[in-house]
Amino acid sequence: MAIRKIFQEDNEILFKRCREVSIFDEKLGELLDDMFETMLKADGVGLAGPQVGYLRRIAVIDCEGEKLELVNPQIIAADGEQIDEEGCLSVDSSKNCEVLRPYKVTVRAQDRKGERFEKTLTGLPARAVCHELDHLEGILFYTRKYEGKNK
Repeated sequence: MAIRKIFQEDNEILFKRCREVSIFDEKLGELLDDMFETMLKADGVGLAGPQVGYLRRIAVIDCEGEKLELVNPQIIAADGEQIDEEGCLSVDSSKNCEVLRPYKVTVRAQDRKGERFEKTLTGLPARAVCHELDHLEGILFYTRKYEGKNK
């Protein structure tokens, strides 16, 4: 395993939409392992492909007992609301802000071997999935800044 460089928001790769993964091989497994190691070393709870220079639909999550590798993920159900402060390993902490996200999401994805699965998550893990899937669309969290109902 290796620590990968985490690209910062001045890099255009973070604003591009990712393509689907079609090859499930040892290289993909190594990349996912590297992403977990990189995320943990940076004290993060999630990391997406473009953040390490890989424009494919992959992300890893590790928070509140949920450790997930998500290949070609999509949210298939969402419910409720939660507002909380978000930050990002690719964005300076001065841009941390409150973001409105679903409280509960069901994500459909594949694992490193291409096996399909579904997982329902709540709270912070649900927030992390939404945040990382935004990365796969070229969206950074602060563009979703919550301004409140009266602002």
